[in-house]
Amino acid sequence: MILVTGAGGNLGSATLAALHARGVPATGGSRSPGPGMRRLDFDDPAGLDLTGVSTLVLVSAGYAEDDLVVARHAAALAAAVRDGVRHVVYTSLTTAGDHLGFALAHRATERLVRESGLSWTILRNGLYAELFGGLLTWSGDGLESAFGDGALAAVARADLAEVAALVAADPAAHRGRVHDLVGPPVTAGLVADRLGVPHRTVGLGEYRRRLLEETPGLLPFQPPMLASIATGVRHGFLDGADPALTDLLGRPARDPLAVAAAAASATRPATTRPATGLRPRP
Repeated sequence: MILVTGAGGNLGSATLAALHARGVPATGGSRSPGPGMRRLDFDDPAGLDLTGVSTLVLVSAGYAEDDLVVARHAAALAAAVRDGVRHVVYTSLTTAGDHLGFALAHRATERLVRESGLSWTILRNGLYAELFGGLLTWSGDGLESAFGDGALAAVARADLAEVAALVAADPAAHRGRVHDLVGPPVTAGLVADRLGVPHRTVGLGEYRRRLLEETPGLLPFQPPMLASIATGVRHGFLDGADPALTDLLGRPARDPLAVAAAAASATRPATTRPATGLRPRP
């Protein structure tokens, strides 16, 4: 049986849905499981139960400081070894993201995966197109960002979920492989053009100030994480292409520009929406 962790989240639920769409028997695990799912709380190692699982799709348990994230992943891998899991598929971070503020937890987990004795596949996922669009902010009649003219090799979350599903469905074909999964490059200017509005660049210092002073609800580790994405894109460290995604999918990737534009449009204030009868460019 295949089990997908983090099945209550976006990537985990999409991966589980992609497996079911392929007719592959699979279940999900979550701290707050839905019907037919297992309860998996990585902060309760003694309570983890992976019996009967042959392939574990370990969706990164982020949203915490590195030590907590790595401890959660270590607990999941220890349970996998104990309970007889044969293969683990770990959703990691694109190779180009080594300098990002949240890369260490991914690379440390990759090391744990390799040292676990389990058969493994590592999916080095590019940053989501949905995230890129969501990080653009609306001001006046247009968009603002700290990305400048830099591009991101963004990828639609649905494509990453589809790759995770196809790898989990046939793990032997991907044993010991590291797949770098990135899409075509997208810029903030292109997203703004798609929506028919201007884009203005703000400095990295101003962006960090806004994160620290004007963005309620952020956890302490998140401002440096977001700032690292901004400077990485701005200075051209995250724009590299790789054919692995389309090779695995057997088709072109979903258009990350369209996905990013939809995400940006979803946060658009009513005061900046086009007048009746006008539509953003397709």
